[in-house]
Amino acid sequence: MRPSGLRSSWVVLMAVVVAFVASLAACAKVGPATQVTVPDVKSVTGTWKGIVHRSGFEPDYVTMTIKEDGSFDVVSAQRSGSSRGRGKIVVRDGRLLFEGERGHGVGTLLRNPGGDLVMNVDATLSDNSVLTAKLFPSNP
Repeated sequence: MRPSGLRSSWVVLMAVVVAFVASLAACAKVGPATQVTVPDVKSVTGTWKGIVHRSGFEPDYVTMTIKEDGSFDVVSAQRSGSSRGRGKIVVRDGRLLFEGERGHGVGTLLRNPGGDLVMNVDATLSDNSVLTAKLFPSNP
């Protein structure tokens, strides 16, 4: 092998090692999330986007807008079209209690080691079906 070929192999090997170490560092930020106590509705006002899972249905992409008075609007983008809902949120014991037109649920706020917030929602709809959602704050 010529010295220039050896040097090229060395550069490729070092790039692979650097990429591997960088991926390990990224994984360290993914670790367990810690629950955040929600002091009031104002602390979660704004737009949240994410995915809703409901048994027997395809996942839905949703956008929820929470207003300072605790009212919320949610829009679901489904293959068959969009649907809308609205309701009210109150904070109790650091968690979010949702009461909507089609059901009720509980939301918890989590922060991952990278500092990102996520809202997990578990809800029961009026037809007794259960859904879960994972929502992230949308950048303004």
